[in-house]
Amino acid sequence: MPTIHRLKVTLKSVRPPVWRRIEVESSMTLAELAPMLTAAMGWEGYHLHQFDIAGAVYQRCDLMDDFPFGRRPLEEAEHRLGDVLATVGAKARWDYDFGDGWEHDVVVEAIEAADPDVSYPRCIKGRRACPPEDCGGSWGYADLLEAVADPTHAQHGELTEWLPPGFDAEHFDANETTEAMQSPPLSELW
Repeated sequence: MPTIHRLKVTLKSVRPPVWRRIEVESSMTLAELAPMLTAAMGWEGYHLHQFDIAGAVYQRCDLMDDFPFGRRPLEEAEHRLGDVLATVGAKARWDYDFGDGWEHDVVVEAIEAADPDVSYPRCIKGRRACPPEDCGGSWGYADLLEAVADPTHAQHGELTEWLPPGFDAEHFDANETTEAMQSPPLSELW
């Protein structure tokens, strides 16, 4: 019988926390999981990513000509979620956008039989909007929020105009996130 993994994905170093609780098929590869995480968090998908699981690094090896730390990572398309995160409580770090350095904690909260009446993947809960792409990592995002919240801040006007239209740091909707996960952003990086 097919199983699903319930994962809690938390963006590290951002306060208040930005997180998602998602359910995905246990049989998917890490290469298939990456666009699910991208969509669930709200990233646009045009940056590189990698998984770190128990000290092993997984990524798309064909996108890199050399490996700066001397060790070739494992090919993410060759490893299934249910194999590398096989138990409840298993943890991974998922890195997105090496320049901004977004790190996400991924924790397996449950492994259960798939419900035949449910369409997977899906998001069942979460908090707050994902930071905008290319805002400078967690510190840049904190500075951005501070400037936008203070009309007297020297960069208030510039950064308010730079934000995506309608950006609201407090916004989160599980149904919108599920819809995004079920049609994740297309990228040549997958």
